[in-house]
Amino acid sequence: MIKPFTALAALAVLFTASAASAQMLKTADTPKGKTFVDDKGMTLYTFDKDAGGKSMCNGPCAENWPPLFAADSAKPTADMTIVVRDDGKKMWAYKGKPLYTFKKDTAPGQINGDGFLNGAWHLATP
Repeated sequence: MIKPFTALAALAVLFTASAASAQMLKTADTPKGKTFVDDKGMTLYTFDKDAGGKSMCNGPCAENWPPLFAADSAKPTADMTIVVRDDGKKMWAYKGKPLYTFKKDTAPGQINGDGFLNGAWHLATP
C-alpha cells in the first residue's frame, strides 16, 4: 500500500512543479471576443513593434504598458516563452509576442488599450 501512495505523491509533485513553471493564461470574453488575461483578470496586449522575440516597450512605454513579468525560475512551455528585456528582467510571451497590461485598464474586462497608438497595440488572443 505504501508503494502506490509514494508513486502518486511523486506524480503530484511532478505535475505541480511543471504546471507552475509556465504562466497559465486565462481567457475572458470582451465586446471584441476572447482575450487573454493575467491572474487578476486584467486584459493582456501585444505590441506591433515587438519583433524577433524582443520587447521594444521600455522606459516610459513600460510604465504605461506594464510587462507580464516572469519569475527568474520560470520555465517556458509550448506556446508560452520567456523574453529577456533590455533591463534584464524576464517577461512572458505568447507565440513569441511579449505580453503587457495597460495602465488605463483599471478593472478586469476593460480593453482601453486595443488599437492604441494608431493601432499598434492589440488584444492578446488565443
